Amino acid sequence: MKQVMFLNGPNANLYGLDPGGSYGPDSFAQIEAGCHARAKALGVALSFRQSNHEGQLIDWIQQARQDCDGLLINAAGLTYTSVAILDALLAFDGPIIECHMSNIWRREPFRSHSFVSKAATGVVAGLGLRGYLLALDAMADLIAEPAA
Repeated sequence: MKQVMFLNGPNANLYGLDPGGSYGPDSFAQIEAGCHARAKALGVALSFRQSNHEGQLIDWIQQARQDCDGLLINAAGLTYTSVAILDALLAFDGPIIECHMSNIWRREPFRSHSFVSKAATGVVAGLGLRGYLLALDAMADLIAEPAA
């Protein structure tokens, strides 16, 4: 079974606490449950993780080099600041999908530049939980074994 890791950065664990805010009504637990259900339906093994610490995210990206066929990441606030996360992502050989709950280009100007995008195969933004599920669909296609 193909293995994918979905990393979530700082404050993602607070999703859903401000239902009218940028990130929508779904709690982090609901997002995680939805992603696990979609991964199961796609026949993909999913490791879904969140950390408020840059170094922990980097450690997981490095672990994914050994364990995973694909990587999905919402680096949250570190998207705009972390060259270290970019460097770790650039060392990952498989496909990478950058995900954001909100449309980062409709928000504050500083959010328009993503270090993560430099390493990403593709980007999904602004669709909330639906975007996370679409990203999983895309990843399953990207890592599918070629037809014999």
